[in-house]
Amino acid sequence: MSRTHRIAVVGGRPAPIAGAKELGIDVVLVHEKGSYDPSIARHCERIVHAPINDGPAILEALRPLHEERPFDRVMTTSEPAGIAVGYVVDALELPGVSERTARILKDKARTREALEAHGLSPVRHRLLHSPGEAAEFFDSLGASRGVIKPVDGAASRLVQLVSSAHEAALAFKALEQDGASAALGEEYLEGPVVAADAFSHGGRHLVIGFSEYRMNERFVEWEVSAPSRIAEPHHDALHDLTVRLLDAVGLTEGPSYSEFVLTADGPRVLESHARLGGCGAPELARRAFGLNPARMMLTVPLGIEELPAVSPAPLGGAALRYLTPKPGTIRSITVDEDLPAVVRRIPEGETNDLYLPFFEELTPHETGAAIALNPGEAVPPLLTLAHASTGYVLSSGRDADEAVARCGRVADGIRIETEETGA
Repeated sequence: MSRTHRIAVVGGRPAPIAGAKELGIDVVLVHEKGSYDPSIARHCERIVHAPINDGPAILEALRPLHEERPFDRVMTTSEPAGIAVGYVVDALELPGVSERTARILKDKARTREALEAHGLSPVRHRLLHSPGEAAEFFDSLGASRGVIKPVDGAASRLVQLVSSAHEAALAFKALEQDGASAALGEEYLEGPVVAADAFSHGGRHLVIGFSEYRMNERFVEWEVSAPSRIAEPHHDALHDLTVRLLDAVGLTEGPSYSEFVLTADGPRVLESHARLGGCGAPELARRAFGLNPARMMLTVPLGIEELPAVSPAPLGGAALRYLTPKPGTIRSITVDEDLPAVVRRIPEGETNDLYLPFFEELTPHETGAAIALNPGEAVPPLLTLAHASTGYVLSSGRDADEAVARCGRVADGIRIETEETGA
């Protein structure tokens, strides 16, 4: 009889846990009470409650279980839980993402320091502690634009493009008002943004493939597609930079999602994460490249499946596009009757608290769409990815262009009329 594996998963969504039992994996989920869908319990051996960003609290909850029957791995797909899980991984002496690596990737200033120490991806930057330092940094660039952003931010929140020393100082003050005591100043990287899905095991890194973004003026992506067409001319350089980046931060195991700007001087690292990508990235990778990082997160570290020897060739195209009506109160929603997609809607009167509602239900279909808001509800300005709450379209195609076109056709067929709040 084959051995049953045991893992602990901290926080996050149910997608990587789905199918674990069928693979012979017992899952202990660590999450905060009221912060997860109770239906996730069917995938779990048990659920224990602890703050997902508190390493000692998680360790206290898991250590007795580990002593009874050891965990093979402790892992997370949640950005807020990364450092805490690294603390537990180190304390239990398990393979995985260490606290050191988690801190380097969470703190964007430390990421820049690690890259600089390895002679990779030169980007002028400075850790800032006051509005005056922010203004001085902008002047030191000798450029028309710079970026002031949180040191440990996520989802493009409060990333601010500045065009003068005065604007840089104001940007720092905005971060101070949000509770930050420091910020990162960077030169503005001109060019399109692409991302690499990768998976590591035993210190070897497999680059699965590249996707590309379309973003608004606040650097919030409203469409992701794969494989990236714009990355193709830079493929070898991006592949090499991805591998060297992961080595530089000390990542040896698990999924990663790294973002790059294709500048006139070559690819430059924007940021990287020791987790699955957002915006449905694992599903886009599965459709476009035939490998599913969410499944690999379960199977590869446990030896159920081997890490492929080489990067896969694209099998087709995939895209995810958010519905982006004008901000305001929804007046009406009209869906074309002949829409070439499976459409799911949150019933009126119900509150949606899922990032991508109906996602697992829609993934078996070539094209699917979710409408998450109803008349009377508010569409917020798209200032951060957390505000992409209206819904989305997911599609496949023979290539990325066809997948993008299908998403556009469906998005155009979902007409969401809004009026300014208070109008």
